[in-house]
Amino acid sequence: MKVAIIEDEPLAAEKLERYLLKYDSDIKVISKLVSIEEAALWIDSHQEEVDLFFMDVQLIDGLSFEIFNKVKVSKPVIFTTAFDEFAIDAFKVNSIDYLLKPILFTDLSKALKKLETLRSQFLGEINVSHAVKNMTSSTYKNRFLVRLGNHIHSVKSEDISFFFAEGRDAYLVAENRKKYMIEYKLETLEELLEPKSFFRVNRTFIVNINTIQDVLVYSNRRLKLTLNQNIDKEVIVSREKVADFKQWFEGN
Repeated sequence: MKVAIIEDEPLAAEKLERYLLKYDSDIKVISKLVSIEEAALWIDSHQEEVDLFFMDVQLIDGLSFEIFNKVKVSKPVIFTTAFDEFAIDAFKVNSIDYLLKPILFTDLSKALKKLETLRSQFLGEINVSHAVKNMTSSTYKNRFLVRLGNHIHSVKSEDISFFFAEGRDAYLVAENRKKYMIEYKLETLEELLEPKSFFRVNRTFIVNINTIQDVLVYSNRRLKLTLNQNIDKEVIVSREKVADFKQWFEGN
């Protein structure tokens, strides 16, 4: 397999190449590129020579997503970054995985095995990008990292009762009634969460269907929700969302 690495940190690129060779000594890194402009020009002329791209999200001249606006990328991509805030943008393009720095060899191995599985299932490289888009469109976040004092915890999405916004901050409330501040906006959460389980009822709340105990017909053609834990705020389904909420709450 031939690989091109788009990474502006030389040590990170060297480490990635070392891990690739450790995974498979037949892998060849045929190019290392450091900027959006350089990568776009190289891809435009040499894309057929490569089987897989590794792209750092933040390059010296901007975010690597801009490459996709300059040239058509038809080969699969594995993104690398020190931040998880770009995950949704990564899955909108030919991404088969999103590796957080510092990259572990086990994570890299899992990503490459995922590519191998796609190729075997869809018979050839031509269909990999299409398969990736189908796969990632149904991939939702199943855990959230939260901080409590100096401790970091991982909360399963299925154990989250609801999310809410308060001013500029957003929080999740778990089944254990603990509240944690998170670094996501509700708009981003709407795309990250499994839509069969979570619904944004208004500008402030996203609720888990399993936490709804009662739905009351409320004033002005709205709905009022009673959740399975007491909170000091009313959870109202806004009028423009009532029809969609009823369809979601009914299920398939």
